[in-house]
Amino acid sequence: MMILNRATWLTLVLVLGAAVLLAVLNLTTAQTAAYHVPTYAVALVGKYLCFAMLALALDLVWGFAGILSLGHAAFFALGGYAMGMYLMRQIGARGVYGNANLPDFMVFLGWHELPWYWHGFEWFGFAALMVMLVPGLLALVFGWLAFRSRVTGVYLSIITQALTYALLLAFFRNDMGFGGNNGMTDFKDILGFPVQAETTRCALLIITAMFLCAQFLIARWLVTSRFGKILVAVRDSEARTRFLGYRPESYKLVVWVLSAVMAGIGGALYVPQVGIINPSEFSPANSIEAVIWVAVGGRGTLSGAILGAILVNLGKTYFTSAIPSLWLYALGAIFIFVTLLLPRGIVGLFSRRERMVQTDAMPAVPKGAREAIG
Repeated sequence: MMILNRATWLTLVLVLGAAVLLAVLNLTTAQTAAYHVPTYAVALVGKYLCFAMLALALDLVWGFAGILSLGHAAFFALGGYAMGMYLMRQIGARGVYGNANLPDFMVFLGWHELPWYWHGFEWFGFAALMVMLVPGLLALVFGWLAFRSRVTGVYLSIITQALTYALLLAFFRNDMGFGGNNGMTDFKDILGFPVQAETTRCALLIITAMFLCAQFLIARWLVTSRFGKILVAVRDSEARTRFLGYRPESYKLVVWVLSAVMAGIGGALYVPQVGIINPSEFSPANSIEAVIWVAVGGRGTLSGAILGAILVNLGKTYFTSAIPSLWLYALGAIFIFVTLLLPRGIVGLFSRRERMVQTDAMPAVPKGAREAIG
């Protein structure tokens, strides 16, 4: 049975509590009130939480299995596209061209019938299954080939980056049937609820927070189990773990596929809150940003990944409006500062301080007792 420590409880309470509080302040207060939360802020926080799900998924493979992925945005984007296909099918005849069978971009490009891989996305259940299945299958095939060949280190990182860049180029093509450069947008409703309505946005925020907490608990349970201890052993010394009779590639494959599914769910929740999905989500820069989030928050801490994603994106939002011409330098300075002075991230700083307090509070052990202990 998993025991929840103070950091776990604090993370859960803060994530869920903040989401519920923002929703309540948005729906129950007058727009002129000083403590009213505007709808755009609700959507912005929802986006941050989706990014936190991507960071959590990355921390699971990088922090505990030693797999530095520079292409995790691919799984995030694939989940987003699966949800985007469902949302496009819900538009029906309300599109610009009034075609009930084809999305507007297909009509514009001269398509006459719906591609076979679009069938089924008119049902939410099928779309939800594809949100997990598509990233999971891609991760399974890629991971089986890579781990079976014992590709590790920087070589694996480069291959993951090549994967997401290849998908970026593929989804830019109009003949792929996913909207090309413009992607998918102009969504109307989800499960019959208007996407732009305040109640829907607040509901999406709370649902995103719940999924983030659920993923956090699953990841926490995994890394504290026997499986997680073997993962850490693989991260620290894969050759020694193999010598002891374990198959490191099997453990890495399982956590790799799980991480991809988690990222895909984050992408699916991201799309209805942002209102668009296009090939730019596959950009390798997005994957590198996710690595920065985890590094800033604290690699191998899980809660640090969530904290890093929220804080870095909050800083990005602030700097882009306060110093639009220098915001990249400001974020770069923060990353350099954390890397040099806080190598274990922000959460690592608090953990070290807590260990120091516990050490100072321990009673002194007599010299004879220390010798007896050995």
